[in-house]
Amino acid sequence: MTVIAVTRVGGGGSVHTSTVPDNPAQRRVEEVLAELTGSGAEVGVQVSAWRDGELVVDAWAGTADVAEGRPMGPDTLVPAWSTGKGVAAALVAVLVDRGVLAYDVPVARYWPRFGAAGKERITLGQVLGHMAGLPQLPADVTPERLLDLPTMADWIAGQRPRWEPGSAFGYHAWTYGVLLAEILRRATGRTCDQLLREELAGPLGIGDELLFHVPEHLASRVATCYDGGWAARLERMPPGAPFFDCVPHGVLPVAELGNRDDFRRTALPANGMMTARGAARLYAVLACGGELEGVRLLSAATLKEATTGWASGVDRMMGTTCTMGGGFVIGDSGAKPVRPAGGFGHSGSGGSTAFADPAHRFSFALVKNRMTVPGLDARLTSEIRTALGVASD
Repeated sequence: MTVIAVTRVGGGGSVHTSTVPDNPAQRRVEEVLAELTGSGAEVGVQVSAWRDGELVVDAWAGTADVAEGRPMGPDTLVPAWSTGKGVAAALVAVLVDRGVLAYDVPVARYWPRFGAAGKERITLGQVLGHMAGLPQLPADVTPERLLDLPTMADWIAGQRPRWEPGSAFGYHAWTYGVLLAEILRRATGRTCDQLLREELAGPLGIGDELLFHVPEHLASRVATCYDGGWAARLERMPPGAPFFDCVPHGVLPVAELGNRDDFRRTALPANGMMTARGAARLYAVLACGGELEGVRLLSAATLKEATTGWASGVDRMMGTTCTMGGGFVIGDSGAKPVRPAGGFGHSGSGGSTAFADPAHRFSFALVKNRMTVPGLDARLTSEIRTALGVASD
């Protein structure tokens, strides 16, 4: 298959150049993005996909910031929310593979105070699998309080688990990030963003495309978030829903929060700032057994351990049914499945997602700055799979 550099017209009349194999999947994705950004259904979108160790889709269209008239580019950093949880899971897997961490080690070994209030046996694996029983935040939490990570970590360390750790799972929406940031810092002496750059993103050549926070020199590359009905969807949830225990009203994952400077500057691995290219490249490594283009990220054995279902059933906080692995959602139980059986990844608020499909050595990433109910991910993965002849089951 010949790789060619071509100049194309993206959504809203923007012109971009992408180097990918000439294939129908690329052309079809460009058509869809031009349609959606041209109509205003989306503001700015990036899509990337790999198959069999080759980049097969690399498309972007629309606007990164409407007021500035700044176009969405391939290197625009997009707040992808909980898509970053999968990035954090991959980072932990790399550190486990190198013997720096272990899934079955009690968190208290790294962080002694954490062992208080009945938490002495909670393991790193239980934190990653949302089985620690610590999803809750203070009901009156504010963004400022959440983003004061040392203080918030200390608060969580004083809490009792809401259920017997390991007996069930429930989405640790924000506490996943607070806990991992503290565990990683204590276990390694480095911040989660340092580890991400030095141990994972840097070796893959995507050090500026896969981040937990945005350093000052990259701030001008960040897309502005816009609401597309996502905030209303969250607010329509029943007032007493367990969801609001793990995501109180003051820290809902909505555009207003995503556009705050302090949110972008805080390295909280419950979230990610990324490009679709960066996310798809990471998952391409995982889809190909831990190695891509001569770079081995981790062993096949550790990858299998991290992406095997550790818990399955009803999520106590979300009320949905799913299977969790070592920080990854395994497969997809939605009405329009995005990840096939055996696939794994993570999605984020407002419609961003990234995943690997090892059975077909396929990876996909979508990031966008208009926060809507998910659906575009299912449409595009179906379009790409059809165009490439990649089965979805």
